[in-house]
Amino acid sequence: MVTLDAIRKPVAEALEQLDATIAQAFVSRIAPAAEMVDYGLSSKGKRIRAVLALLAASLETPGAAVGQRALTAAMCVEMIHAASLIHDDVIDESSKRRGRMSLNALLGSHNAVVAGDYILARTISAGLERGHSDIVAHTAAAIATLCEGEILQSLHARRSDTSRADYLEIIGLKTASLMAVSASAGSLAAEAPQQRVEAMHRYGYALGMAFQIKDDILDYTACDATTGKPSHNDLREGKITLPLIAVLENSAQQRQSQLLELLCRCRDDSEAVAALSGEVIRSGGIAAAETAMQSYADAARAELEGLPDSPARSALLDLCTYTGQRER
Repeated sequence: MVTLDAIRKPVAEALEQLDATIAQAFVSRIAPAAEMVDYGLSSKGKRIRAVLALLAASLETPGAAVGQRALTAAMCVEMIHAASLIHDDVIDESSKRRGRMSLNALLGSHNAVVAGDYILARTISAGLERGHSDIVAHTAAAIATLCEGEILQSLHARRSDTSRADYLEIIGLKTASLMAVSASAGSLAAEAPQQRVEAMHRYGYALGMAFQIKDDILDYTACDATTGKPSHNDLREGKITLPLIAVLENSAQQRQSQLLELLCRCRDDSEAVAALSGEVIRSGGIAAAETAMQSYADAARAELEGLPDSPARSALLDLCTYTGQRER
């Protein structure tokens, strides 16, 4: 089985440098602000976006250390992601993040929103202070895209007619867009040819689509202890994701109505959650979502064809495999 540690290995030294880069950038003379941001950033998670940026940069400089531009790219995408998670927890009223209290549960939604905003503002300032305005512009554009995705998702949360096309558009904006920018920012930082920057953008987008579909599968199939967050969270929030969409697409109208009625009850009814989850699994929703996920992973792999063998290329290929195998 592919491990994240093995994927990180070609850029392990750069990831250590990234920690120092972030620490230097996020220093506040206001102690409460520093404490909030420290808590928000202390749970590092997988750092997939930073790893993507650093591996993409390493494709251009095999055997050599990545430079300051690549570290700026990795910092920007990782901090944009960190801020988006804080804001997501406020919007979703989530009490846990990565197995511990979310920032909004600990300090209140108001403070959490301000902390997320501060992280975004300080990230942009730090990148500009380093003189890497092209990287800042490239990565900051993703912030608006993430917001567009959140708006669409919020609108569809009130509706029961979310289609496969709607779902793919939402996850494309909310997840795949930042993965795409992460990979292309690494190439841009390493001054790769425009053709390579575009190819890495397509790679990151396809990988991000696969990654989010896998997340939505895990919401049905993994337990809280495995993922570090509540299972069936999407059902409790009334979100229609690909496993359920796949079942609805192949159901008669009466059965569709029954499934959607169950979904409406999921917010306050654990028995409805268990019943709907079981129906989706038994009716092949997970298998259909797995097929779609693998299709996107294959599309990501295709963007790496023709590149010279290198530890970075191997790691990027392994990241496609890891995405489908992971359990959290």
